[in-house]
Amino acid sequence: MTRCRLRDLGIVVGQFPTGQYNAITDVPGVQVGHCTLIYDEPRIARTGVTMIVPREGNIWQDNAFAGFYAFNGYGEMTGLHWVAESGFLASPIGLTNSHQIGLVRDTLVEYVARKDYAEVTDLPVVAETYDGWLNDANAFHLTKEHVYQALASATTGAVAEGNVGGGTGTICYEFKGGIGTASRLVSCASGQYTVGVLVQTNYGERRHLLINGLSVGSKFNTPVPWKQRTPWSSGSVIIIIATDAPLLSLQCQALAKRGALGLARLGCIGHDGSGDIFLAFATGNHLPIESNQAIDLKMLPQAQLDPFFEAVIEAVEESVLNTLTAAETMTGLAGLTVHALPLDQLQRLMAK
Repeated sequence: MTRCRLRDLGIVVGQFPTGQYNAITDVPGVQVGHCTLIYDEPRIARTGVTMIVPREGNIWQDNAFAGFYAFNGYGEMTGLHWVAESGFLASPIGLTNSHQIGLVRDTLVEYVARKDYAEVTDLPVVAETYDGWLNDANAFHLTKEHVYQALASATTGAVAEGNVGGGTGTICYEFKGGIGTASRLVSCASGQYTVGVLVQTNYGERRHLLINGLSVGSKFNTPVPWKQRTPWSSGSVIIIIATDAPLLSLQCQALAKRGALGLARLGCIGHDGSGDIFLAFATGNHLPIESNQAIDLKMLPQAQLDPFFEAVIEAVEESVLNTLTAAETMTGLAGLTVHALPLDQLQRLMAK
């Protein structure tokens, strides 16, 4: 069966309506770009970089309130000390492999220097998951040019999922993982807003997998011969949450925390060896860095946050499942093969 998105299989997660593309790019101004490296010579490459660019690239001059949460901290996301101190996001967000998070971070700094943003002191946010089961991570395949390509390709609209960008070589619930995204429309007394999520998945044991509350993971008969050859410590998962609602930093942090509940719906237990780090940002306020006067802000009343929490949980759940339905079987380092989730069997299981 051709790889597709979860809803193309007739499987619906949650109650809220989706945005036009059911993607993080449904949040106005949010763009996503990938650079994907798949080749066998001179060394095995199954890796890449994904860029999430708020405000259509103007995030350096017009920052956004943000907050983060580390559900389990065996991983890395740069720039978080400044997010905690200031309460805002001041750069695009990069996603890549564990061994090259520094290169992506430094390239974003160089990008600012080349743009001659003299007023910007850049502490960019870049996160990682380990892809060294399929990718020869010690070959350090990514270059600065690949990061520039991901930035240049960032656009609104439909988002490529599965074996792309930073998720090219990742694993999810012992199936092939990758990049996934989803969105929800939230109506409250203050108006209608969009919540979008993008995930890079590299975590989970198959026996734990739940879909719409049903324990289905152990029912798949797809082999996992690679597990006997390679230790599996349940990798990591990065969750990026965006909204156009006028939220302040502590409210963004509250959204970020709900990412853990979206994972819980999928059966995630938060393994000790997993880096589960989530960041949420809100573009409903403008924070121009050149302003020398007081900035007028809006804030969604705290009592109206509950539907946003629910929307985040739904969108995280569906984003992860979209990585599984979009990703294709991949053979990589040392001939190791990680199989894709079998979609025909998934449909039969869910139909029962």
